[in-house]
Amino acid sequence: MVLPVRFVLMRPRNAENLGAAARALKNCGLSDWVWVTPEVEDLGPARRLAVHAEDVLDAARRASTLEEAVADCVWVVGTSSRKVEGKRRLSPRAVGEELVARAPQGPVALVFGDERSGLTNAEVERCHDLSAVPTAPEQPSINLAQAVLLYAYEVRVATLAASAPPPGPLPAAATDAELAQVESALDTMLGAGGFLVDEQPGRTALRDLFAPLRRSRLTRKEARLWLAALHTVRKKLTSG
Repeated sequence: MVLPVRFVLMRPRNAENLGAAARALKNCGLSDWVWVTPEVEDLGPARRLAVHAEDVLDAARRASTLEEAVADCVWVVGTSSRKVEGKRRLSPRAVGEELVARAPQGPVALVFGDERSGLTNAEVERCHDLSAVPTAPEQPSINLAQAVLLYAYEVRVATLAASAPPPGPLPAAATDAELAQVESALDTMLGAGGFLVDEQPGRTALRDLFAPLRRSRLTRKEARLWLAALHTVRKKLTSG
C-alpha cells in the first residue's frame, strides 16, 4: 500500500536536484510530490539523473502556492532550522515515524524550501511543525536532493517498521530454581575435576564462572542441556 506522504518543493531552481530527488523518492517507494512555482525550464539534466525514475519525474504536479499544494493535507512539516514558538522541532526520524502514523488520517506533507533561501516566514507559519537535519555547525546547509533522500529514507524505514509482522513468542525461560540446579551441577563437576579443591569459602570462582550463564538468561531447554552435559562429564570424571 502506498501511503499518502507528499513531498512539496518550493520554487526549485536546479534541474539536477529534481532528477536526483525523483530517483530518491522512487528508491523509497514514494511518488507523490509537488513543485510550487518551479524555476526550472529545461528538464534534460533532471532526466539524466532520474535513473529509472523518469515516471516519478513526469508525475510531479505543479502548484502556484503552498496553500494549493497542501490544501488536502492533515499534517504539514516544514524543513527549517528556525525556532518558532508553538511549533515542535522534530528530528528526521521522528518526522518519518509521525508521517507514517498520521497518514491513515489523510494526506501528510513535508515541505522543502528553495536551494538559495529556504522557506519564507509565511511558509514556515503555514506548517504545523518543523524539522531540520542535525548537520555539523561548520557546514549546516544540505543539498535539496540529499535532504529529500534523507527524509524519504526515514519514511521508508518507518513504513517497514509499521508493517513488520509481530515477533514470534519467546521460548520459556529457565526459572531461578533451574539455574540453581545448573550452578550446583557445575560446582559438583568442577570439584570432581579438581578445579575447586582449594576454593575458599564463598565460592568466588564458581560465582564468576556461572555469572555469564546467569546473564545470558538461559531458556529452559538450554538449562536442561547444560544439566545433561555437566552430569555426563561428572560421571566420566568420577568413574575414571
